[in-house]
Amino acid sequence: MCAIIGIYNNSESSTLAYMGLYAQQHRGQEGAGIVAANGISLSRHMGEGLVSEVFSDGEIFKGLKGNMAIGHTRYSTTGNSDAKNVGPLMFNLEDTEISIAHNGNLVNIDHVRKKLHRAGSLFQTATDTELIIHLLAREVGGTISERLSKALNSVQGAYSLLVITPNEMIVARDPRGIRPLCMGKLNDSYIFASETCALDLLGATYIREVNPGEMIVLNGGSIKSFQFTESLTPKHCIFEYIYFSRPDSKIFSENVDKIRRKFGKNLADESPAPTADIVLSVPDSSNTCALGYSSRSNIKYEIGLIRNHYVGRTFIFPDQRLRDLSVRLKFNTVKGVLEGREVVVVDDSIVRGTTLRKLAKLLKESGVEKIHVRISSPPVKNPCFYGMNFPTHGELVANNNEVDEIRNIIEVDSLSYMSLDALLNSVDQPDHYCTACFSGDYPLPIQGEE
Repeated sequence: MCAIIGIYNNSESSTLAYMGLYAQQHRGQEGAGIVAANGISLSRHMGEGLVSEVFSDGEIFKGLKGNMAIGHTRYSTTGNSDAKNVGPLMFNLEDTEISIAHNGNLVNIDHVRKKLHRAGSLFQTATDTELIIHLLAREVGGTISERLSKALNSVQGAYSLLVITPNEMIVARDPRGIRPLCMGKLNDSYIFASETCALDLLGATYIREVNPGEMIVLNGGSIKSFQFTESLTPKHCIFEYIYFSRPDSKIFSENVDKIRRKFGKNLADESPAPTADIVLSVPDSSNTCALGYSSRSNIKYEIGLIRNHYVGRTFIFPDQRLRDLSVRLKFNTVKGVLEGREVVVVDDSIVRGTTLRKLAKLLKESGVEKIHVRISSPPVKNPCFYGMNFPTHGELVANNNEVDEIRNIIEVDSLSYMSLDALLNSVDQPDHYCTACFSGDYPLPIQGEE
């Protein structure tokens, strides 16, 4: 997951990068960082925590002057949650300072890391981003972009990259386009972001997606684009639509809200609940899908669960009773809406099943008579190796249990998932999406035990 933002040709680049990260905070809450370029050198500020916490002092931006900046919010898939792993990473390549912000996950990490270790490389972080840095340093070429092109052809996996030197910005996306990356314009400035919600906040105009396998080089007022690797059939992460992206964003050239409403309508067609009184969403990622389910089924949509938006990461309580209370930190019920009702609860996915089980208990305590759970995706049976932090096979409840067994585990009256066919029928060009977490059909081979 993670979010990246790049601002080119703007005297307020670091401030705009901060705002762009703020819009994309949902993509990573473990840490944030910004690197600015002033034509002579790079400057960086980063730290653990939310964007607002890391950049809580306006004085910070006085040290981040320049016409270019890149930013990153961290969500760890490779490497633990540690300050040294927060991007953008900075390093020196001969006499040039370089910084990289990366969204995605490489799948041939073991092979490449061992090869670099044998060649004498010393690693400072536990991120796969650092592998790209070492590969770049070992390549030869007349320009940074030429060397980066060669380095990227040595790795496999998902990567949307922003790279800056004191006077150049380079943008690159993996040949399958697994993670999103878009391009926009604000007057004479170019902006690159994981999601278009960042462009909207900045008042920028959306231009297009950065194409899979494309590299864009911006320097000296010019912008050049080329394919640095062969063009392959895209395999966009469909989970971006199901859960991760904001509903007001446009990713993979589609509006997220529109796709989620289709999910809800298709789910209602496949898995009706004709005796239900109301439809509820599990806020916030399921809101739009629940509206689609409601409109297709003609069952009234109600707000029965309220989410506390000020809850960050919570520590694991030592006592089971306190752990059971933890769901109340995130959600509370509207008893007047729920009492005596038969409800459809629309959620985007079930990973371990623990949250839904606790929510079902909460709903019953509020007087709900029957609970029908409808999931707007197929059962998650496989880990993701391309940037979503799904647990191992053993921790995924759908890998070990049939639907009826999961229904018993979460203690509800009925449970239905959307079929893979219905999911893919909701998007244009269904062959352009990765569904490995549902189907086990990985578009890229996974190398090494990790």
